[in-house]
Order: sequence, then structure tokens, then C-alpha cells
Amino acid sequence: MRSRFPTTVVVFAAAGALALAGCSSSGGGSKGGKTGLNTGGATTPAAPSSSSGGGLGAGNGGSTSYTLGFIGALSGANAQLGINEKQGAQLAIDQANASGKYKFKLTLDSQDSEGDPAKAPAAATALTSNSKVLGVIGPAFSGESLAVNKSFCNATPPMPIITASASNATLQQQGWKCWHRIIANDNVEGAQGADWLARTGAKKVFVLNDLSAYGKGVADTMSAELKKKGVAVVTQGADGTTTKNYGPIAQQIVSSGADAMFYGGYDAQAALLAQALQSAGFKGRAVSGNGALDTTFTKNAGPAGYNWYFTCGCQDSSKAPESKAFVAAYKKAYKQDPGTYSPEAYDAANVFVTVINGIVSSGGTVDRTSILDGLSKVDYKGITAEIKFLSNGEVNASNLKVNLFQDQKGTDVGLGDINTLN
Repeated sequence: MRSRFPTTVVVFAAAGALALAGCSSSGGGSKGGKTGLNTGGATTPAAPSSSSGGGLGAGNGGSTSYTLGFIGALSGANAQLGINEKQGAQLAIDQANASGKYKFKLTLDSQDSEGDPAKAPAAATALTSNSKVLGVIGPAFSGESLAVNKSFCNATPPMPIITASASNATLQQQGWKCWHRIIANDNVEGAQGADWLARTGAKKVFVLNDLSAYGKGVADTMSAELKKKGVAVVTQGADGTTTKNYGPIAQQIVSSGADAMFYGGYDAQAALLAQALQSAGFKGRAVSGNGALDTTFTKNAGPAGYNWYFTCGCQDSSKAPESKAFVAAYKKAYKQDPGTYSPEAYDAANVFVTVINGIVSSGGTVDRTSILDGLSKVDYKGITAEIKFLSNGEVNASNLKVNLFQDQKGTDVGLGDINTLN
């Protein structure tokens, strides 16, 4: 069925949440958003607890309850990225519930995939088989997205999904009608990262990847763009799930004579690589992508990670004025700064809040079908971007930005728009 969702809904910053001044995530180098947050007169909710399934009792905003889902790594080596996102989404939901603005309440059903494509199907099934779950934030990782997005879109009825972080550049080509993404894909991030390396003097770059859908995708784009710029490239893959000793690879990087190294992979493995490169005496620039930008890297790599650079299609919430209220609310709720993709997950959840509110306000029936229809029309100005979905589920690239970060003595510091840095 088609909902009676208004053709265009524009909401400024936490449309679905609005109350509260405060918010943050795990880890230095947090990424935030791009639009102001209305906090006037709102009350900051207590620190959120994990919730799942079912309905809520009556309270501010009415007694009707709807459930959103989350899927991503909440345990395992790369859990921090998933935890960052879950907390961002939960904050948006808690704010919406506390605001008194809506005639409904929301709960979050979080499913742990461990970021593993082999384990993600069980987590996805738990969400699609729960008739109360009307939309999902995730999957968080590219590999698990390739493994389960078809099942979300082939569910009866299809499950609307918005990923806040899966950046593989083929996801938008799969024909998934239920799928949406609110960040720049790896073609954008990898190409801009390569342009920065070439522009700032790199002559030979060793490009290593972890063979994952994300790592290989961004590394391939990086390699191709570097070659276009006349930079010499050496490429290699090392399975991130089985490689524990990066010493031999670090020696290869040093002996290659490369003056820069790019790693396409995730934070835990990047930390091991950083330590191996330090032991091998690598003196060049070390760069990675969004998958390694988190406290797992800074903690595990220690001093070996100092001065590493990271490209990310995400905002620096520590500096972006649009995310000031979000950072304060996140800190109050979780006693830490926002981490990588916490702001993006916050926006994704608020997109769902906006769509559900539009359906309720117009007298429509809130279900997966009407929400999916609403996503095709939504125009939401979040803290990270203005979110209007194209027919392939992407946000127009002109609305997105790739930032460069650096590990400065254990803290990820945003350096700004990578296209403006020399």
C-alpha cells in the first residue's frame, strides 16, 4: 500500500528528537553532523538502556509504540563501531520519546552481527521475523550488507533499512529497493584520499587491504585513482580475519621503498599493522579509511599509531557547530564523546522518526510499506547532511563531504575537508 506521507518534510537537526542538550560517543576523533539542533526547553533523558521489541506504556506523546531495529557488530574485534552507532540511534529515540512532540513512542531492537557476514543472517532474520520491527538502522558493515540486504528487501513486506556506515561502492548497484545510505561511498572517499596523497607529494604508495568487501573496495579505488595521478602503486591483500602477524607485511612495505602506505580495513587489524610498521622502521605516511577510525585503533596501536591519517565520509562532531547540542547530549547519556558514525546513526534514526511522524500526522497507517514509501519522499536536514534519497538509495554526493583525521598522541583530531588540505 502507499502511505499518505506528505510529499516533502524538512526537519532541522533532531527532528525526531529535539529535546536535550547533550550527546557524545566512544572515542576521540568523533564525527558529527551538519545542522543545528533545537534544544529549547527540552529535558535530557536518563542514560539509555538497551531495549528491544514490544510496546511502551503511555507517557509524553501518547501510548502507541513502534519498534525500530539495529544490526551491526556489538561484540568481537570491531564492536566499537557498532556500539557507536547503536548509541547514536538510541539517543535519537530517547530524545523523541522525551520530547512530548509525538503521538507515539519508539523502542530499539538491537541485534549483534559481530560484523561477520556469516553471522549476520541470523541477526537479520531476528529483525525481519519480528512483525513489530518497522525499519532498521544498518547493517553497519559492507560485508554483512552484501550478505543480508537481499533478505531485508525480499521480506514480506520488505524491511526499510538505512545504513549509517556501510560504504562499499557496489551496494547502490544491487537493485535493493528497501536500502538507503546516508554517507559517501568508497568511490568518493577513496578517490579523494588518493587525490590528497598525490597532491601532497606521495610518489609511491603501498596499498594493503584486508580482503573484506569494505577494505578491498576502498583500496581498489585508492589504487586506481593514484595511478591516474601518476603515483606508483604496490598492492597486496592480507585476510583480516586470519592474519595475526603483520611483521612480514610490514617488512615488505619498508623494502618496497614506498613513501606512503594506505590500509583498507578495520581498526583492530590496523592497530596490529601500526605496531608492525613501527617495529620495521617505516618512516612514510600511514593512512587508512573510515573502518580504522576509532578508539579501538588508538588504544591498541598506542604510540605506534601516532600521526596516522584517516579518511572518512563523516563529520567531526568535536568541531562542527551543527553538532554541538548532539555532542553535549551524547556525553550526558553515555559519559563519553561520540565515536565514528554515532552522529550518522543518530541522523538515520531521526529520519525514521520524521517519516513515522509524517504518516501519523496525515492519518495514515504506520507499517513497513508506508515507511518505505515515506523514505522516498523525505527531506531531512540532519546534523551530518541534508538527507534526500535518490532512486538508488544514495544521498546526492553534493550533500556529503569526506574529512581527514589524524591520530595526535592517541586522540583522533579532525583536520577538515580533505579537498581543501595541502
